[in-house]
Amino acid sequence: MILYAAIRRMGRGLLVALAVLAVVVAGYAGAGMIGGAIPANAGWRPPTRGIPVYLESNGVHVSLVLPKVAAGIDWRDWAPGADLADPRYARYDHIAIGWGERTFFLDTPTWADVRLATILHAAIGSDSTLLHVEHVPAPAPGDGIRVVTLRPEEYRRLASGIRASAAPVRRAFRGYGANDVFYAGTGHYSARHTCNAWVGATLANAGVRVGRWTPFPITVLSWF
Repeated sequence: MILYAAIRRMGRGLLVALAVLAVVVAGYAGAGMIGGAIPANAGWRPPTRGIPVYLESNGVHVSLVLPKVAAGIDWRDWAPGADLADPRYARYDHIAIGWGERTFFLDTPTWADVRLATILHAAIGSDSTLLHVEHVPAPAPGDGIRVVTLRPEEYRRLASGIRASAAPVRRAFRGYGANDVFYAGTGHYSARHTCNAWVGATLANAGVRVGRWTPFPITVLSWF
């Protein structure tokens, strides 16, 4: 009887823990959608002519895809082809840049490698971050792709914000394939400041209209 009572108490405790977790997850999702619906730079409108920047989502993570040379900004020395497993991919004229937690980036080359412990570690918070840089052609607009046209000064502010997220001393880590590489980053990753929130904040700091808090891909892409 004592054992049975203990098991019942454990079962009730587990149900309470699951209920609390469900409330936290639902609250986080709701707060994220609300934060993503409130605009920063509400008066901003894209110019009729300017520099096209792409937002590329894989359903979980959004990257910024930028021309390598535009508005006086040249990314070729910042992310040289010599850092790639195959330097020939440096011939592509765009780079895709994303920011995130180091362990999550390095330990999950595919979604099949995602582990709950890795997600929880990143969500709790980490000062160990990386920039993921891919050398790519300009993407074709479609599902998961948005185009944002920027003025030259906005593009320069965007570039400045991205570069500020790189560690002062450049340190490269092998990427997933032949055309990508990781660089040591700066900043604190957490459930509040996710990879997608970084994209939104970087766009907002450049003066672009976007959600004030964008923890999910939809909270970024829905503005464009």
